[in-house]
Amino acid sequence: MKTKNTVIFGGLFLASITLMSINSAAGEKEKMPLNESDLKVETVASGLSMPWAVAFLPGGELLVTERTGKLRLVKDGVLDPQEITGLPKSLFRGQGGLLDVTLHPDYKNNGWIYISYSSPKAEGEEGDEGGANTAFIRAKLKDHALTDIQKIYKASPNVKSTVHFGGRIIFDKKGHVFLSLGERGQMQNAQNLAKGQGKIVRLYEDGRIPEDNPFVKANGAKPEFWTYGHRNPQGLVINPSTGVIWEHEHGPQGGDELNIIEPGKNYGWPLITYGIDYDNSIISKDTARAGLEQPVIYWRPSIAPCGMAFISSDKFKEWNGDLLVGSLKFNHLQHLTVKDNKVVKREIIFDKIGRVRDIRQGPDGNIYVVLEDSGKIVKISPKS
Repeated sequence: MKTKNTVIFGGLFLASITLMSINSAAGEKEKMPLNESDLKVETVASGLSMPWAVAFLPGGELLVTERTGKLRLVKDGVLDPQEITGLPKSLFRGQGGLLDVTLHPDYKNNGWIYISYSSPKAEGEEGDEGGANTAFIRAKLKDHALTDIQKIYKASPNVKSTVHFGGRIIFDKKGHVFLSLGERGQMQNAQNLAKGQGKIVRLYEDGRIPEDNPFVKANGAKPEFWTYGHRNPQGLVINPSTGVIWEHEHGPQGGDELNIIEPGKNYGWPLITYGIDYDNSIISKDTARAGLEQPVIYWRPSIAPCGMAFISSDKFKEWNGDLLVGSLKFNHLQHLTVKDNKVVKREIIFDKIGRVRDIRQGPDGNIYVVLEDSGKIVKISPKS
């Protein structure tokens, strides 16, 4: 069972290495920070157009999605000019397009690559003409082409709105895959268990629905749903040491959230929120209600979180077990010190690095950051 530790994270215009202690136990020996001056940032890929996510192929190549609808390869720091073919059609409009890319945990043996995208409405599908919703496929890569393409899942209904697609993909160690769904700008549908909006989905890796999902027997609910009441989840990771799923999502003005994800739980949007609407109107007067989950932390003002990674590398021993979160709005990373499912400290690092879309720990133990505005992927590593 998780322990709540709700904290306002304001004051984001701090110097890049300001360290804030939060609820530290009295007398507890604090983890020494790893200074930014001990680290270096190197560009490992450039020339990308709105990159969204990166995955690491066994041969050392980087597989990168561009939200404009292209899947690219990077080898030895060089962007391959030849695009990968075979992608499904994605709707590049507003916040939509080609989104996450993740390798199956047993990729070396089965070759499966999972890709999420905003899928335009097809004939016979539910929803608005000209609309779209989040979908994902799995496929194999041969030379510069996707083969053996299998559609795993598409959320319904299709919606004309161009915002809040979610799209993060993760695997547990039990044969399941998870996909985050934004509420597509229709906030009330995050509470509707018949709508694929504002949810996290749990499936078997081939798209089948697990019999032990929490809503399998719930009347009127879609059986693939794992949790609900989300706004726009663009961070989804599993703590490798505990197996606990962590998620972050965009709030409106204020109220970005970091949550621990547990089956069947309602995370409250829009019934409770720590933010207000963009026209300064009140979305809900409540920040808490019985039966609705509280975030571990929330950010006010919003940082527009995107991308997240737990650190478990010998190259960053001081950070092992901690989270790195990207900020689209303030162009920095946040280092969150995690202890017993609580965030006890935070640190802003690499201020003005760029609009962060993705953060991954690479197989080499270094940290890789996808920067949307500059079209780069950078590597953070120790100087010595």
